[in-house]
Amino acid sequence: MSLLVAEGLSRRFGGLLAVDNASLTVPEGGLVGLIGPNGAGKTTLFSLLSGFLPPSAGRVTFAGTDVTAEVPHRRAALGMARTFQIVQPFAGLTVRENIAVGAYLRHAARSEATRLAEAVAAEVGLAPMLDAQASSLTVAGRKRLELARALATEPRLLLLDEVLAGLNPSEVRDIIPVIRAIRGRGVAILMIEHVMQAVMNLCDHVHVLAGGRMIAAGPPREVCADPMVVEAYLGHGAAARIAAGGTHA
Repeated sequence: MSLLVAEGLSRRFGGLLAVDNASLTVPEGGLVGLIGPNGAGKTTLFSLLSGFLPPSAGRVTFAGTDVTAEVPHRRAALGMARTFQIVQPFAGLTVRENIAVGAYLRHAARSEATRLAEAVAAEVGLAPMLDAQASSLTVAGRKRLELARALATEPRLLLLDEVLAGLNPSEVRDIIPVIRAIRGRGVAILMIEHVMQAVMNLCDHVHVLAGGRMIAAGPPREVCADPMVVEAYLGHGAAARIAAGGTHA
C-alpha cells in the first residue's frame, strides 16, 4: 500500500518551471531514493511534498488523505516529517532540548518529551552528547541532531534531504545502519541523496529528477545504468562514450 503519492506536481517561479509534472510513490515501510544532478529541483519537490511550498499543479496524498492544501504542521501531525539540507539547530539549547522540540508535537508534558528525546538520541548515536550545546556539535553531529528532531515527532514518513552531505566516508558508513534501523521499525523514508554508496545500500527504489522532470525510476542498479540518467549527470553523449569504452575493453 502506498503511504505517499505525488501526482503531476509542478511548481513555477515566475517564468521558471522548477518542477514539471513530477510523480512518485512511497510504500508503507519503504525506503525510496530521489536522486539527480544539482539544480534538478529535488529540494523544491520536497517542499511541495511537505507543504512548505504550494504546487502550481498536481496533488499530494498521504495515508489516503489529500494533503495538497495542508500546511506543514498539519502534515507533521498526520505523520510526515522532514529534515533540511542546511541544518539549523537551536544553537543555545542542549542536544536533549533540541530533540524535545520535535517530541512536543505529540507529548505536551515536559517529562514525556524529554524521555522520548533521550530514547531518540540513543537511536541515532547522540546519547553521550545529550547535555552538550548544539553549537558545539560537529557537522556529523548536527546532521544526526536534525534527523533526531524529525524522528522525535514519531513520523510514519521521513523526508531526508541530503542527510549525508558533508560527511566523510567513515561518518557515512556509521550513519547508514542508523537509517536502516529506522526503516526496520516501520518508518517509511524518502531520501534525497548524492552519496551513491548510501543509495545503493539502502534504497529499494529510486526516482531520478533532472531539469524538474522525472526521467527514470526503478531499482538502484538498473536506474544508475540507464543512459538517460548517465547523460543527466555527465552530459550529452556520455552514455555512448561509456558503452564504446566498455566494448573496446
